[in-house]
Amino acid sequence: MDTNEITNKRAELERLRKQIAHLEGELAASGTANDWTPSGYYTTYHVLAGMVLGLIAASVSLIANVIGAAMFGKHPLELIRVYLTFPMGETALEMTSGFALAAGCCLYLGTGMIGGIPFHMILSRFFDKSGLALRFVVATILGLGVWIVNFYGVLSWLQPMLIGGSWIVDQVPWYVAAFTHLIFGWAMLAVDQWGRFVPPSYSRERSAT
Repeated sequence: MDTNEITNKRAELERLRKQIAHLEGELAASGTANDWTPSGYYTTYHVLAGMVLGLIAASVSLIANVIGAAMFGKHPLELIRVYLTFPMGETALEMTSGFALAAGCCLYLGTGMIGGIPFHMILSRFFDKSGLALRFVVATILGLGVWIVNFYGVLSWLQPMLIGGSWIVDQVPWYVAAFTHLIFGWAMLAVDQWGRFVPPSYSRERSAT
């Protein structure tokens, strides 16, 4: 390769570099390069985040119930046994171990994942900038509201109609049920910030310009 050919190739390479830089500048000015972040509330992200945080809050709630049951001389998974009366009837109250109890724990955690979605979305969308006191009140109201709706708005008539008994409402003391839902709500409040969407730095810089 002679000197003239090398010089021409270097000139062509420099031209291409300038063209790339020009195109990158145009994309940056239009705000489209790498700018995938939503302009408003990122619903999909917060739905998934609510499921993860709901799993954490349900785990905290379940652990609190295990400790409380042991303190009062009951089976550690007494709450799970009572909840399993919905599909299994009164026989669930006699279980002491086995796959059914393990499945009941998974079902409890799965329910927490679903329940975590509205908790997190309400806290993150409508009370994002609110103070801790107001957010605590909101989490408390949500927890008690879910308890009242679940126990007295749904289970009080649905379980007798389908299974023939009202074991959940009758077997779980109201204060235990209320406190269980409160622990879930307070746990959701404690971990809520973990699920907030923070746009990448380049998006913030670009929006500032």
